[in-house]
Amino acid sequence: MKHMVSYKLKPECLQEHEQLAAAVYEALAQSRPSGLGYATLKLEDGVSFIHLVSHQETDGNNALTALPAFKAFAVGVRDRCETPPVRVELTELGSYEFFAR
Repeated sequence: MKHMVSYKLKPECLQEHEQLAAAVYEALAQSRPSGLGYATLKLEDGVSFIHLVSHQETDGNNALTALPAFKAFAVGVRDRCETPPVRVELTELGSYEFFAR
C-alpha cells in the first residue's frame, strides 16, 4: 500500500513539528521495520509538507503508526496545521529505487 499525506503548518508550529518528525526518524533508525518505506518532504514555502509511505505488512498492521514516536507526532497535528492533512492512496506505475531505500 502506498499513500501520500500533504498539509500546511502554521508557521509558529514549524520547530515543534520538525522536532517531532525527527524523533520518528530516530525511532525508525532504531527499530528498522521491514516492508516500510517512509519519506517526509518540506516544500519550497517552508511550511508545507508531503509524507510518502509504502508499507507491505501482510497482517494489516502498520509499523509506522505503531511507533510511539509517530503516535506523539500525530497527536495535535491538526492543531499545528493551517491546512489539515489530506491522505491520498497512490498506485505506483513505476519508480527507480525510490521506495527501495
